[in-house]
Amino acid sequence: MSEDTSGAPAGTGGVAELDLKPALEAVLMVVDEPATEEHLAKILERPRRQVADALAELADEYTVQGRGFELRRVAGGWRFYTRPEYAAAVEGFVLDGQQARLTQAALETLAVVAYRQPVSRSRVSAVRGVNCDGVMRTLLQRGLIEEAGTEPETGAILYTTTNYFLERMGLRGLDELPELAPFLPEAEAIEAETLEGVPSFDPDAPDSEDADDKTEL
Repeated sequence: MSEDTSGAPAGTGGVAELDLKPALEAVLMVVDEPATEEHLAKILERPRRQVADALAELADEYTVQGRGFELRRVAGGWRFYTRPEYAAAVEGFVLDGQQARLTQAALETLAVVAYRQPVSRSRVSAVRGVNCDGVMRTLLQRGLIEEAGTEPETGAILYTTTNYFLERMGLRGLDELPELAPFLPEAEAIEAETLEGVPSFDPDAPDSEDADDKTEL
């Protein structure tokens, strides 16, 4: 088996017999980070220079054709990106059914979790003054909050926001949250006469008929 000057094997048969450009497109459609020319050459069993030339040609072809995406070289590798001029269309699709459709109840509940985390479900309900089971379930399913251990005193499951939450909010960390926490009532004071109850709830259970869970979600 011969090798080019980069050390990548040229290979014969199998993957090496595929048309190079379509093969590159197929691989690049599933990468979650920029793929290097060396890695692509190894996977497709082609010389690195041949792969590099094909990638450059594909990038030029997409530009000439005015496609809605582009093949860009970033961080030492190649990856597909949507073109900036179509950002409005992409943003509309991404937000539809996600942030854009969160109810007022969900936004309020998410705010309580963000500022009081780690926090139990019942403490969130105590701050809001209504049962939040259904809303918490929605936030879990959306990937905006997650379980983060249990409360030592009661065994109740605690919840925190996720990296996806930071991503959606455009924050680098929780320290960038606006100064809102002082305006939230203390959960402990509100909850003084309430019981923790069941430590958690079934995320797959149907929504509760209580409070605003039935009408707002």
